[in-house]
Amino acid sequence: MLSKTCEYALRAMIYIAQNSKDGSMINIKEVAAQINSPELFIAKILQNLSRQNFLQSSKGRYGGFYISDKEAETSLADIITAIDGDKMFEGCGLGLSSCSDANPCPIHNTYKEARHQLQQIYGETTLSQFREAGNLETLLLKR
Repeated sequence: MLSKTCEYALRAMIYIAQNSKDGSMINIKEVAAQINSPELFIAKILQNLSRQNFLQSSKGRYGGFYISDKEAETSLADIITAIDGDKMFEGCGLGLSSCSDANPCPIHNTYKEARHQLQQIYGETTLSQFREAGNLETLLLKR
């Protein structure tokens, strides 16, 4: 359901949110290693998210990425929409362009409920939730 790019983006943003709460910058090598991602690929994804103001970046020897308390209020749904668009929350389960309440596909009603549940889960989950001390050691972010 999520693109590979979006999966990497979510894992990276969660990792950075967890580890930058004290104001420290997290370098790209560390992010890539901790989420088991190709370094150049995740760098490109994070630069894109930085341009969209989901996190801050800094170049140079002590550079890296940082998520402020304000940015940590971002929901996972916001990140998904920024990377993959709203297809996950609005699209047809069979990929039909003409599927709607008036012209439903065979799984329209069931899939509509599932989309709503996913929207709720991802929409109610913010990066700030991953900054809580109890979450720091239990989250698995590697594949």
